Amino acid sequence: MKVLATSLLAAAAVVFAVAFALEDRYPWLGFVRAAAEGAMVGALADWFAVTALFRHPLGLRIPHTAIIPTRKDEIGASLGAFVETNFLSDEVVAGKLSTIDLAGAAAGWLSEPRIARRVVAEFSQGLTGLAGLLDDDRMREAVEAVVRAQLVAPQWGPPLGRLGARVLESGGHQDAVELLLDRLDEWLAAHPEAFEAVVTRRLPSWLPSFVDRAIDERLHAQARRFVRELRDDPDHRLRRSLDEYLAQLADRLQHDDATIARLEEAKGRAFDDPRIRELAASAWTAARAAAIAALSDEDGELRRRAEALLAGAARRVLADDQLRASLNARLTDAALHLVTSYRGDIAHVIVETVQSWDPAETTDKIETQVGRDLQFIRINGTVVGALAGLAIYSAATGISALL
Repeated sequence: MKVLATSLLAAAAVVFAVAFALEDRYPWLGFVRAAAEGAMVGALADWFAVTALFRHPLGLRIPHTAIIPTRKDEIGASLGAFVETNFLSDEVVAGKLSTIDLAGAAAGWLSEPRIARRVVAEFSQGLTGLAGLLDDDRMREAVEAVVRAQLVAPQWGPPLGRLGARVLESGGHQDAVELLLDRLDEWLAAHPEAFEAVVTRRLPSWLPSFVDRAIDERLHAQARRFVRELRDDPDHRLRRSLDEYLAQLADRLQHDDATIARLEEAKGRAFDDPRIRELAASAWTAARAAAIAALSDEDGELRRRAEALLAGAARRVLADDQLRASLNARLTDAALHLVTSYRGDIAHVIVETVQSWDPAETTDKIETQVGRDLQFIRINGTVVGALAGLAIYSAATGISALL
């Protein structure tokens, strides 16, 4: 395009020279000379204007030339401000998003089983890859740090005391006591021989065996009857004593510093036990292995449930206009929040990117993108100049003839 525009300028110069040389012999060539002269003026003027955008014409440092390389940073700042003001404003973003059914489009895409399966597969592969990158020792340390900060560090006594007091007030512990007594009665019924080790072996050896058995059976029956009485009588003296003890314990856990300190000491010993730490490490390893196995199995239960859940949720969104409108409103609010929070940063990225460009490289990039159209400006300037020169010469000649 540069060659074409320059060739037209050269052609106009040749026509001007020939017409100027032969104008005295052929007067009508004055019109040709005027047209060629105007074409040269228009071509030169537009060449200067186009060239001044990218470089100094003929290497001469004329003011207000080489605009793009010399004012690159200012152009970048202006471009960033222009994008921030005109493209990332709340009104523009909200107006554009209001015309788009984002939730419906996403739900329509995900409602297809093939798409839902692909999304779950990609997500599973990503999680599997992420799990493979995790360092076991560091993850165990991180899990331990979180557990210590959130679970071990806070005092247990007052919260447990308050919880126990509420349970006692509601009578919720009675069910647990009755269940424990049921299990104890069942165990006694299934293991009558347990009294032999406790009682019979401590009796004198000279007692007849039938006396031993009678004592065992008697004690076994009394023990079962006592357990049943405890179970069936919520107002039993022993159960009232147990309630009183539990109430006192709940109160001490909340207000007695010595009791709280003893619980904290026991808690610390338990969590510092190497066996507990080893158990936690084994739990993390087993959980990670199970998660990777479940995510890697294409026909596994986890991935099938995830696919069904995703497709079902998408179909529900498509069928429920109110839900879809609510989701679109939430997406719009989220987008507006992001734009409001980060549009300055986005504009700054544009500014920094333009500033990091080399001036010569910037000039080449822009000229490559818009240079063809700019060369048409030179061509149009040549044609318009020729027509203007011809019109001016014709008007001047006509006026002269009339005078």
